[in-house]
Amino acid sequence: MSSQTDLELLIGGRWTKSETSEWQSYYDPAMGRPLGKVPFSTKEEVAKAADSAAAAFDAWRSTPMGVRVGLLFRLKQVMEDHSEELAELNTRNHGKTMEESRGDLRRTIENVDVAIAVAYTLSKGSNLDQIAPGIDEKASKEPLGVFAVVCPFNFPLMIPFWFLPYALVLGDTVVVKPSEITPLPMQRVATLIKEEVKLPPGVFNLVHGGSEVVEGLISNSAVRGVTFVGSTPVARKVFKLAGEHGKRSIVNGGAKNSLVVMPDADVERTLPSVVSSAFGNAGQRCLAGSNLIMVSDAKKKMLEKFGRASAALRVGPGLRPETEMGPVVSSRAKRRVVSYIEAGLEQGAKMLSDGRRVVVPEHPDGYYLGASVFVGVSPDMKIAKDEIFGPIASVMDVRTLDAALEVINKGTNFGNMASVFTTSGRTAREFSREARAGNIGVNIGVAAPAAYFPFGGMRDSFFGTTHPQIDTVDFFTDRKVTITRW
Repeated sequence: MSSQTDLELLIGGRWTKSETSEWQSYYDPAMGRPLGKVPFSTKEEVAKAADSAAAAFDAWRSTPMGVRVGLLFRLKQVMEDHSEELAELNTRNHGKTMEESRGDLRRTIENVDVAIAVAYTLSKGSNLDQIAPGIDEKASKEPLGVFAVVCPFNFPLMIPFWFLPYALVLGDTVVVKPSEITPLPMQRVATLIKEEVKLPPGVFNLVHGGSEVVEGLISNSAVRGVTFVGSTPVARKVFKLAGEHGKRSIVNGGAKNSLVVMPDADVERTLPSVVSSAFGNAGQRCLAGSNLIMVSDAKKKMLEKFGRASAALRVGPGLRPETEMGPVVSSRAKRRVVSYIEAGLEQGAKMLSDGRRVVVPEHPDGYYLGASVFVGVSPDMKIAKDEIFGPIASVMDVRTLDAALEVINKGTNFGNMASVFTTSGRTAREFSREARAGNIGVNIGVAAPAAYFPFGGMRDSFFGTTHPQIDTVDFFTDRKVTITRW
């Protein structure tokens, strides 16, 4: 991208320049340079987007399922055709490596595949004849109306597609609000939806902004529900506000995930998994394994190798093929991570490797940090309890599996993911049953569910009853029961 781009809103099938006076730059974190400006939509523009989606709903819900499925097939093909372009935009605006962005796109398109499949399976109703003399009963699933999709910065395309294709194929209309930090990939998808997929005007709308835009969408009478993924403090506010307005919500919060390495773990297989889990996406994902708990003799086998492998990660621009870890997403994010490094040292933890020392000479303004590994960490330290969202791994050593589970279940209030590395089926079974997390890994560093399973979450990592991905079929529809006598 050679020139800066100021983003527009997509409302009712038309691109509209925002009339707001509040704009914010969005960046290429590898260079530390702005790519353009994103508008913070006015209240009137947010209301207009919701009204546009509401006006399109009746015709869209009445569109035959086969036609809606056909448009999703077209969406899938368009995403496939532009996957490399979208991956590059993802990397340019977020900073992650191209390999990571290509993986994001695969998961994004996988959710379109699954939405097509559920259209003819899980969206079906049921019936029972003769529940009483001459009386039949049936239950059908019907779309509800307008939904707001609020996107996080770390997966600008993949996470919105946990929800979008399901809402669309089931007959709902949407207003999408990308992250103001990484709005560019979804802006391009919106263009493709308008120009190549050709969804009817108003079925898909795009607005930009911050918390006021989210609050405006949730409080709008036309909006029936909201999906949100972000930090736990903000997730609580979204969940509460949705409840106050009587809206449905799927709200995923933050995480502090643990990787437990048992003494019997296969070190050669475990090592690349834990390094990737801790430092993939520069640690900016809700499934990052940020606490590495080594049980008994595992520390002797793993720690030195983990430290060397972490320090050896090649840090640089995500567009460079040899890069293994890109920058963090913003200067603010970098300052936050550095503050946690300083807090760890102040509380008595020792550093096996210090990511602050990493320099990328050809890009001095980029938001680069290397992998930081702490040892001597106790469960009460900030680096062990808080969600940092950056390339920091905290190593703790305990004597037993029970002690490791104690750290996971009581050391923090989060419950997104927990993984164990072992060659013992008994250990794996006990861990899977006892760890209080929604996504469990056994010899898996990032336990990310495929689209045809729900994305789990417990405790402060999730608010609601219906999880993302395939479970959203019940979220985006309501049951109508019809009892008939002739």
